[in-house]
Amino acid sequence: MIICAGNNETFSFATPIGVGLIETAMNLTRLCLFDKPEFLLFVGTAGSYGQQKIFDIVESKTAANIELAFLNNDAYTPLENVISTNTTDTKDLIVNSSNYISTNEELTKKFLKFGIGIENMEYFSVLAIAKEFDIPAGGVFCVTNYTNKDAHDDFLKNHADAKILLEEHVKKRIKELTAK
Repeated sequence: MIICAGNNETFSFATPIGVGLIETAMNLTRLCLFDKPEFLLFVGTAGSYGQQKIFDIVESKTAANIELAFLNNDAYTPLENVISTNTTDTKDLIVNSSNYISTNEELTKKFLKFGIGIENMEYFSVLAIAKEFDIPAGGVFCVTNYTNKDAHDDFLKNHADAKILLEEHVKKRIKELTAK
């Protein structure tokens, strides 16, 4: 099953599941309870912490839920905050999720030290639900912006093109997989 966030981030080939961590968790749980998919592929856009460039396509099976306060040792969590469905020895670029869009460029560069390269609001919930239901899962992202003061404006400016690139990439990958 191919899924996406929803609202203005929809694709003709994907089922919308909601925006942010909470809507995603509720709606994806409901989907899995009533018709458990064999595989979940999340498709969406992302902000870069600095290394990935605008319109880069990133595939990952690892997500984190690390808040900015953690980066300055101003917070901790007793909860699991990194989830991976990666069963290979290859190292994934980690996708961070929060209900907030980061705009502090200097602070977010600290994520890079942890192998976290991009942020997407929904992905941690997707992998958490996939893990709970024992469903293999992954994500494909297109970078629309950097995590800086212009994040929202750049997202709006680049969103339509990023959706086109994502659609082309996913269709190409499906074609490759079905040819095997």
